[in-house]
Amino acid sequence: MADEVLTEARGKVLLITLNRPEQRNSVNRDLAEALAAALDMLDTSPELSVGVLCGNGKGFSAGMDLKAFVEGGMPNLPGRGFAGIAERAATKPLIAAVEGFALAGGLEIALSCDLLVASKGTRLGIPEVGVGLFAGAGALLRLPRVLPYGLAMEMALTADPITAERAYDLGLVNRLVEPGEALNVALELAERIARNAPLGLAASKQLIREQQGRTEAEFWAYQDTVLSSVFASKDAIEGATAFAEKRSPNWTGQ
Repeated sequence: MADEVLTEARGKVLLITLNRPEQRNSVNRDLAEALAAALDMLDTSPELSVGVLCGNGKGFSAGMDLKAFVEGGMPNLPGRGFAGIAERAATKPLIAAVEGFALAGGLEIALSCDLLVASKGTRLGIPEVGVGLFAGAGALLRLPRVLPYGLAMEMALTADPITAERAYDLGLVNRLVEPGEALNVALELAERIARNAPLGLAASKQLIREQQGRTEAEFWAYQDTVLSSVFASKDAIEGATAFAEKRSPNWTGQ
């Protein structure tokens, strides 16, 4: 895997680090391909249950590498989109640990994750209109689902960021922590999630992500497509048995 992204397995948790600190972890083609490879590693490794995504250096990511964009276009991958994550992230739960800033495509990478841990004072924004672009990697889809419509529109049109404190108050940030603690808290959260059944985690993530725009009847029909595979699994029997025997379950992901 390229040096632009580092990976480290910590038990059932895969730590994924954006590693272009001198470029504020801006995204070029190499980083996009390396991030996609890391997400594939998370999904295909049976011993891994949760991913944590962070940035090396003073911030999470400043978004697209504009110099690389001018020379070669957007760092989009077929089937995965911007940075190898915006249109398809991971099947397994993914937590963003954000320090300092997550701006432009950097915020869109964080929004591609399922949970967001951020330190106080962190700036979150989509300033693309200030450089002749717009937030084309998911922020215009995802921000209005979480933030009030007017605030999402204001962020998109003014290019001004909001603080992690305000984002936490409005539900965009799951955990607000002291500076320097985002990764530690994200890893703790990941370890808590990793105690649960892999199939149940993946199904829960899928159903919550895919319920947008469905009627109640359509949701129940869609849930039926995944319910039987989870409820008839070996892990379902193991979970019920372990509960009855008052012991910790031994998940196999089957």
